Amino acid sequence: MDRRTLLAATAGLAIGRSLPAVARPAATRRNVLLVIADDQGLDAGCYGVAVRTPRLDAFAARATRFARAFATVSSCSPSRAVINTGLHTHANGMYGLAHDIHNQGVLDGIRTLPALMREGGYATALVGKKHLRPDAAFPYEAELAPERAGIRDVKLIADEALRFIGQAGDRPFFVTVAYSDPHRAAAGFGNERAWPGVEPVRYDPATVPVPRHLPDLPAVRADLAGYYESISRLDAGFGMLLDGLTAAGRAADTLILFLSDNGRPFPGAKTNLYDPGLHLPLIVRAPGTAPAVSDAMVSWVDIAPTILGWAGVAPPAYPLHGRSLLPLLGRRGEGGGGGKGEDGWDEVFASHDFHEINQYYPMRAVRTRTHSYIRNLAWQLPYPIAGDVAASPGWRAIAADPAIRLGRRTQAAYLQRPAEELYDLAADPDEVRNLAGDPAAAAILADLRARLLAMRRATKDPWLGDQSDPYGHLHR
Repeated sequence: MDRRTLLAATAGLAIGRSLPAVARPAATRRNVLLVIADDQGLDAGCYGVAVRTPRLDAFAARATRFARAFATVSSCSPSRAVINTGLHTHANGMYGLAHDIHNQGVLDGIRTLPALMREGGYATALVGKKHLRPDAAFPYEAELAPERAGIRDVKLIADEALRFIGQAGDRPFFVTVAYSDPHRAAAGFGNERAWPGVEPVRYDPATVPVPRHLPDLPAVRADLAGYYESISRLDAGFGMLLDGLTAAGRAADTLILFLSDNGRPFPGAKTNLYDPGLHLPLIVRAPGTAPAVSDAMVSWVDIAPTILGWAGVAPPAYPLHGRSLLPLLGRRGEGGGGGKGEDGWDEVFASHDFHEINQYYPMRAVRTRTHSYIRNLAWQLPYPIAGDVAASPGWRAIAADPAIRLGRRTQAAYLQRPAEELYDLAADPDEVRNLAGDPAAAAILADLRARLLAMRRATKDPWLGDQSDPYGHLHR
């Protein structure tokens, strides 16, 4: 069943009707380790980028590496809410950031992975960054190494996760390890001091890879060097985690998922629905599956169904927006080389409302193997720049001269967008030539408009005027 068929089917379910449970006797339930990087784009050696990530690369060589995996929103709290609920951000209620004055949270009645897994008999822990509200909706048994200003101690994170796993005893565990790397710190990327157990990997700004959506400026290169160093530190911590899991004898019965919440913290990526904001690493290892590179188009709404399916824990009583990735594990696709991939896995959707509370810019999007269509619902507004990006040396150097382009995109086009954007990804991978007004692309535009509207109706998008009771299914 492809994603459109799935959405059509769930749209027709009776309100409050349960999805089929995948119950499994407690004795055969299996462990889950969910690892979330913070603001890591598609930047790792195993994805063809010259960043030193030997532990991640070695893990990918023994796992299924998804070449076409996409976040559904490129903002920290909303993306983490999607991962934990299997619902798009406009449906789960986490419209923007959770912390400080932004104060966004999932809606009453939303069922999350920590709640469902705990009720299913799992020992549940969050280690590291939470960035979710309200606490009652995310009832982890333990919250360890909580995020505090500037924390980058990947050894502490590994130690705390492994200690909890050791104390779980005979109970299966669901542990989320959420790093602060490579998110920007107050100044730089947390590279100004030594961290326990980590040999720093330094990058020469003169030789770092510069992503296509950024200009080649000294300030941007220096910024990237710090960002890549933070990724290498995360990689070292991930290695500590894997080594400890193996030493504890739990690697053979644990589903391990590695992904990032949103795109790199640079203009054109984070908070955007363009490729650099959404196209992210996803590597999954399930015991008993062969190594593979999958060309299926998958997204973060698929993470919760995957974990629940693996664990044999029943999903919520309302339909989720994704589907399990378990049938794809160990199946070799075309390695991201384009063309036909997995049947029925040929499109993904995206939805953004806020980042910070004063940065309202609702967008909806659909991506296929050939095209990207973005609907800017408040296109009259200037496009907002995330606070950490706006304060970065790279953005300040760019904004100092309005003539400097963000790759091939002008700053003017970046900051003031049209109501609709349509891009031919084969001819225009940088997504700068908008075909929405091109008569030759009218049929494609109509098709993608229809697909996006069908998704919004099926997921009860409250930004549609006719959704009079979008959340009724949670309370009946």
